[in-house]
Amino acid sequence: MPSSKPLMTQSSGPTPTSVESALRTLETEGGGINALAAALRGPLGEAFAKAVDLIRNAKGRVIVTGLGKSGHMARKIAATLASTGTPAFFVHTAEAAHGDLGMITTDDVIMALSWSGEQPEMKTLVNYSARFAIPMIAVTSNAASSLGQAADIVIELPKAREACPHNLAPTTSTMMQVAIGDAIAIALLEGRGFTALEFAHFHPGGKLGAMLKFVRDYMRTGAEIPVKPLGTKMSDAVMEMSAKGLGCVCIVNDANEAVGIITDGDLRRHMRPDLLTASVDEIMTRQPKTVPPSMLATEMIEVLNARKITTLVVTEADKVVGIVHLHDLLRAGVA
Repeated sequence: MPSSKPLMTQSSGPTPTSVESALRTLETEGGGINALAAALRGPLGEAFAKAVDLIRNAKGRVIVTGLGKSGHMARKIAATLASTGTPAFFVHTAEAAHGDLGMITTDDVIMALSWSGEQPEMKTLVNYSARFAIPMIAVTSNAASSLGQAADIVIELPKAREACPHNLAPTTSTMMQVAIGDAIAIALLEGRGFTALEFAHFHPGGKLGAMLKFVRDYMRTGAEIPVKPLGTKMSDAVMEMSAKGLGCVCIVNDANEAVGIITDGDLRRHMRPDLLTASVDEIMTRQPKTVPPSMLATEMIEVLNARKITTLVVTEADKVVGIVHLHDLLRAGVA
């Protein structure tokens, strides 16, 4: 019978040929990124800054276009721009001549990606840009190409070797294209002071959307809050902890302000024969950490991790309004 044991990854011995190939690919593509960074520290930096300013001051959107592998990168760049606060749209270079030019307005900026800068299909967009005075940014490796000469701004990418052993399949070049697109998007984001709250508007779904919600979206309220007043006997406090199932009970004063918290850990630390007849005032941890309901979930996770705790009391105007447990965040996919 065949073995039911799972295949084990080799931890010693010669490096598999496939891994050696992968390392060469990453090293080659990394060399392209390093060359791009070096170019930005030099003459390319001025063109990059002009492109960012042009996009920032545009009344319309960024129309990102490309063909083939450059088209795939253009689509990704458009998505990144849009999700970080810069309105953007992808237009396929070949489809532009078949009606999609109608998607481009005179308020827009065109960002055209072409490694060679000599794609015949790009001519339609170049002519349209010139006819209606729509500014164009060319992202190419050849500033002297037809696209480069027609563009208002040229971001000339360094000529780096492709990871393909034949130096043919677009690999390093596409990595550099998407990297410069990311750099533009983040420069625009930082320049306008794009906040996490604004980011949340564009990412309401998935784990990212969950992390960009607020404490109020995850806290337990009303009768779900384990709470007891000062002076309560520990026997009643333990019953409250057990009934609410959060492993803690919040202790409040007459004004419903959080003055202490008792957790499972506090019970273990104070274990003694008369524990259940003692007052919560003797056992509670005073001045518990509280958070407002308006705090982002990402910030709440940082507080839990920094303090190595699993529960946070939620207060508003110093009054207890809720409680959040790490398990609730795990179920929601936040933590």
